[in-house]
Amino acid sequence: MTTSTRGVSKTPAVLVLEDGRIFRGRAYGAVGETFGEAVFSTGMTGYQETLTDPSYRRQVVVMTAPHVGNTGVNDEDPESKQIWVAGYVVRDPARVPSSWRHRRTLDEELAAQGVVGISGIDTRALTRHLRERGAMRVGIFSGDAVQDDAALLARVQEAPQMKGASLYEEVTTEEAYVVPAVGEKKFTVAAVDLGIKGMTPHRMAERGIEVHVLPATATLDDIYAVNPDGVFFSNGPGDPATADHPVALMQGVLERGTPLFGICFGNQLLGRALGFGTYKLKYGHRGINQPVQDRTTGKVEVTAHNHGFAVDAPLDKVSDTPFGRAEVSHVCLNDNVVEGLQLLDKPAFSVQYHPEAAAGPHDAAYLFDRFTSLMSTVLMEGQRA
Repeated sequence: MTTSTRGVSKTPAVLVLEDGRIFRGRAYGAVGETFGEAVFSTGMTGYQETLTDPSYRRQVVVMTAPHVGNTGVNDEDPESKQIWVAGYVVRDPARVPSSWRHRRTLDEELAAQGVVGISGIDTRALTRHLRERGAMRVGIFSGDAVQDDAALLARVQEAPQMKGASLYEEVTTEEAYVVPAVGEKKFTVAAVDLGIKGMTPHRMAERGIEVHVLPATATLDDIYAVNPDGVFFSNGPGDPATADHPVALMQGVLERGTPLFGICFGNQLLGRALGFGTYKLKYGHRGINQPVQDRTTGKVEVTAHNHGFAVDAPLDKVSDTPFGRAEVSHVCLNDNVVEGLQLLDKPAFSVQYHPEAAAGPHDAAYLFDRFTSLMSTVLMEGQRA
């Protein structure tokens, strides 16, 4: 395997989409081959957080920003223990990192973790293609893996699709662990890890919450063994239609009336738990500049997203569910996709986007305060009873 350390590899590479369109460029990161779902991210910053987000499992990320890698890679900003993207596509990789915090180049980090990428292609044309045709399977091939185009296309078309993929168990923690509260402990939360990012328990810990992070295989008894004041369901990869165990787990929490908060995959699971369907978006929402309206306040937020599936719930009416009345609390202003749900008769809500967004924006950080307020209210009512 040969890799570039300054983003100027001369090793040929080719990107092959499942509909037959081909882009030719140079190897970036590891040399070899990889397959996944081609998606694009509109963020101009935060690429290290994107790469280490477990929600990107089995996805090849196309960066719409033309210049990537100028801050290198440091040891403080990863959201998890490894890079999770299946492949990485950039137009103009930085030759030399310019941040004093960097420890390695992005190219070096991708190569060290075996992530196959490609550079030097027209990412604007590729993004326009995905917007028109939709997210699709893709393969990146470099070095000796570059062969006859027809043979490569056939291999891409044999790769598994994202619809129907069950991936959350591939990224969850193997063992439970605890993130202690910062300062005085006020609450205990059981967080079900479906692909949780490191910043999420940190945001809760900042608010005096001791977070017990549990594997996706946790049972209802495991959750209540930590005596939680609230239960959190995290982001994660794959098709929510496959996640029957977490949905059943969530329904058990709803039956007990424990305050519940879900993010991203957790929002889709709440939708399923309430009886709504889910569906695959044409090309999804990814990046850090998505406008969402909080219908409970009328406020518009600029938010960070990474999801290819959404909840199919009515936007303009209150729905009756097995757990009481529910309504859509947040909506994307670009396309009216459901971005949040809340129950009106039980202490439960969720959002489709990422209020923890380490790289920003931080418009939605108040949602963690909303969770703490919900737990405070339930505790006070329990004491009065």
